[in-house]
Amino acid sequence: MENYHKYLNISEFEKSWGFYVNTVGATRVGPNKNYPDNREHPSDHSFTWNKGRILDSYYIVYITKGEGVLESAKTKPIPIKAGSCFFLYPGVWHRYKPHPRSGWEEYWVGFNGNYPAELMQKGIFTAGDPCLDVGLHEELLQLFHALIRHVRAAEVGYRQAVTGITLQILAVLNAISKYKTPDVEDQPSKLISKAKFLLQESIETPISLEEMVKELPMGYSKFRKLFKEVTGTSPNQYHLDLRLDKAKELILSTSLTINEVAFKTGFSSIFYFSRLFKKKNGLSPKEYRDASGL
Repeated sequence: MENYHKYLNISEFEKSWGFYVNTVGATRVGPNKNYPDNREHPSDHSFTWNKGRILDSYYIVYITKGEGVLESAKTKPIPIKAGSCFFLYPGVWHRYKPHPRSGWEEYWVGFNGNYPAELMQKGIFTAGDPCLDVGLHEELLQLFHALIRHVRAAEVGYRQAVTGITLQILAVLNAISKYKTPDVEDQPSKLISKAKFLLQESIETPISLEEMVKELPMGYSKFRKLFKEVTGTSPNQYHLDLRLDKAKELILSTSLTINEVAFKTGFSSIFYFSRLFKKKNGLSPKEYRDASGL
């Protein structure tokens, strides 16, 4: 996970759509760190645990690692763990924080408008039951990544694009809340989906597959065989492709140097990174950036 956040100015044009996004972000909070870091957020989003906070929009927060607690004017304290997704509601006092011993990793999106208000009024989601156990959900993670990717690139029309992605997130959460079947931990497709989730969250650093497989009730040899059967590629190649795709995104959407891009995607050698990038894309990282006109 790479820390990122953006608060968007909302014009009357965005409001006229009836559904608009006002913030997206992702944060890794280490053990025993102060939370939240109010220096990084606008004053109307700052809060302390003692005072809590009231916002004027809807928010979805997805915890992908660690544990903590959520409390609101509508609920008693709710334990939060990796795989928890919870809603915050306009005008409803709340507070939440990671446990000091674990910290946590969180994604969020804030949104508002007549359409989401109508959904909430119909009881699709309720302030009295704001938390869903979605697990390490690969599709949901990809949607949050897509939100950040679109906001970071800020291409023409991205405001409407992120609105559509947020609606997809709501659809996924609705399906989970209404139709979720009991977890089957040894179900092969579920295990591979969890592995893909873990690999996507480890783009910035090389990963030990042997260590990762310890989180799955499966031996390493069986895992490698099953992963390739399901995805058509080995776990190592899958992870490498994720890192190279992330590098391509950073080259196109940021002003990072090629060295910095390599570092952020877990490559300690710029020469090794450039060779693999050219093999996959037909151009070196510098040539790829120059060809894009950046």
